[in-house]
Order: sequence, then C-alpha cells, then structure tokens
Amino acid sequence: MKFLTMGLLMLLLHGKAKSQQTEDSVKAVVNLLFSAMKTSDEALLLSCFADRALLQTLSKNKEGHLFVKNESLKEFAASIGSAPKGALDERISFDMIKIDSSLASVWTPYTFFYNGKFSHCGVNSFQIVRTAIGWKIQYIIDTRRKQGCL
Repeated sequence: MKFLTMGLLMLLLHGKAKSQQTEDSVKAVVNLLFSAMKTSDEALLLSCFADRALLQTLSKNKEGHLFVKNESLKEFAASIGSAPKGALDERISFDMIKIDSSLASVWTPYTFFYNGKFSHCGVNSFQIVRTAIGWKIQYIIDTRRKQGCL
C-alpha cells in the first residue's frame, strides 16, 4: 500500500512539473516578444510568430464607435525594428494561461511606455500554438486606452 501511494504521488508530481514546464514555455515566447520590442529587434520579433499570424486591435473611430483594426505582421515588425532601442517598453503581467494540447490562450494586462513616458494601457489576448520548433504566437488582439491604467 505504501508503494502504491508513493507511486501515485510521484505520477501526480511529475504531471504537475510537466504542466509547469509547458506554461513556462508559453510564457517564454510572450516574454521574448516584449524583449524584442524593447531592443527593437525585428528578426527576433518575427521569430515569435507562427506562419500567417494575425494581429488585431480594438479601436474607436472619430464618432467613438468600436471597430477591429487588422495589422500587418511585416509592417508591425518593421515599425519595431525602426524604433530607437529602449524606446518601446510594454510591461505585462500574466493574468490567465489556459493550455490544451498544442493550443494556449494567454491574457496579459499591460501598460505601455514610449521613451520612458506613459502612452497607454490595455489587455493583450494571445492564441499560441505549439509547432515543430516550439510555441509560436498565432493571433493577438488587444485593447488600448489612456484612462483607468495605473
């Protein structure tokens, strides 16, 4: 009986450790994205994304109506690459991570600073997929606002 209890405990702990490793791997690709932004490294940024990744943001038009704006990954990466090193500082926290097999969903509230000055805040919602070479960002949608942030 003692061996059975020990065996079950070992299996449980192994499963929990493997789950933590997977969560850490998912967090790593998100952290790498923001590191690439901060260092203005276009190539590093692109390495975080899956083929045909989608980027969107929720915006408001002049009348104040909400719409979803599509962003080109190539244009986004080029703008990051052309920014002065250290100018882009998006500070995130991991609020929620859900993982099922090769799909992860990550929710990260953030505050964004440009050249050390507050710009805006919001939430990033990531869909991340496990590929043959590791976890890659497939989809991002975010919100942006200036009030209710700090």
